[in-house]
Amino acid sequence: MKVPENLKYTNDHEWVRVEGNIGYVGITDYAQSELGDIVFVEINTVGQELNAGDVYGTIEAVKTVSDCYMPVKGKVLEKNEKLTDQPDLLNKDPYGDGWMIKIEIINPSEIENLLTPDQYRSLVGN
Repeated sequence: MKVPENLKYTNDHEWVRVEGNIGYVGITDYAQSELGDIVFVEINTVGQELNAGDVYGTIEAVKTVSDCYMPVKGKVLEKNEKLTDQPDLLNKDPYGDGWMIKIEIINPSEIENLLTPDQYRSLVGN
């Protein structure tokens, strides 16, 4: 299981890549493997300001539907349009083309509350 060093992680198996006050958010390799084949992604929160822990979208897999949670407070600037026609990008490339949303980070200090790669590896037993 991949856990890139340049990302921060949540207990809900999401990651965030921070670039200044912009963040890219997606699900981890562990999450996609647990979900199985992903067939649909719904994100209707573009333009909304959400708090850490708020649901920003859902992922539908063959076995289940799972909510996706904001890692930090932010405004959803954009969703990954590729996921509309290719939801399986979350399975194939969760840290690259399978990113889910781009956010403006409102409270950068919240990043410090997220898990480091080592802490996330411990969480998932890797």
